[in-house]
Amino acid sequence: MSEIIYPKLAVIGCGLIGSSVVRAARAYGVVGQIAVADSSADVRARVAALGLADTVVDDPAEAVRDADLVIFATPSLSIEAAADAAAAALKAGATVSDVGSVKGVIAEAFQRTIPQDVFAIPGHPIAGSEHSGPDAGYASLFEGRWTILTPQDRSDQPYGDAVARLTAFWVALGAQVDQMDVRHHDLVLAVTSHLPHLIAYNIVGTAADLEEVTRGEVIKYSAGGFRDFTRIAASDPIMWRDVFLANKDAVLEILGRFTEDLQALSRAIRWGEGDKLQELFTRTREIRRGVIDAGQETPEPDFGRQRKGSSAAGAEG
Repeated sequence: MSEIIYPKLAVIGCGLIGSSVVRAARAYGVVGQIAVADSSADVRARVAALGLADTVVDDPAEAVRDADLVIFATPSLSIEAAADAAAAALKAGATVSDVGSVKGVIAEAFQRTIPQDVFAIPGHPIAGSEHSGPDAGYASLFEGRWTILTPQDRSDQPYGDAVARLTAFWVALGAQVDQMDVRHHDLVLAVTSHLPHLIAYNIVGTAADLEEVTRGEVIKYSAGGFRDFTRIAASDPIMWRDVFLANKDAVLEILGRFTEDLQALSRAIRWGEGDKLQELFTRTREIRRGVIDAGQETPEPDFGRQRKGSSAAGAEG
């Protein structure tokens, strides 16, 4: 058990990531009191039934009152409204953060809504699954995973201390912590997370639209590659709608480069250029092996025992 880092934690939104933050903070003993706010009556009832928080309310302002750390865990484009609703109740010296996969729009939202005497530090734990809801969370979700913080451009000592304190919180939950510029974060995640999700959604749609291939055949004859690759297409559609709209510039930039590469690959197939195909496949296989050798891959957790009572769609990485 760790020492208490924040006497009171408030989490706004309690899906997979929010509930995992709550579970981990409790399990590792780094917070005292926990308050949860969620706009869904069903989610609030489930959080209460699971005993995840000391206080469960629908009003963000009520949840954040006297909180030392506030984490927004709602879809990206709803964070500004939630932060605005909570702003007046935030106590001086508190830290406000989030778990969103896009940082630019959230950093701007915090600048508009969070009072100057509160430390706003956008954050992103790179963890998740295709499942969602308070039942889907678990305390070990962040172990061995990266959490990226994108602090404001401030050099004052109190803000630096707040960043160090938030870093200690995530480390206590088992995460490795890094810092990035907001724009660089959104470009990196467009490559590593957002584009793969977009491709997965699209390939499932393409398979479903093929009149010559029945849905039953897609399911019956799916090889491991299709199943594994399209698993993320089961992720929460509202959350991913917000991700693509909020990070559209970076996504479109990376999508453009991907499309150019895909066209080159298409030409190689069309003209029977086997050497080009083999060269590409060899190079990308070595890149993949390099990622594994560098220890940058964490095995997927076993979700089978987590699923009872979970809603159907999920969370981001």
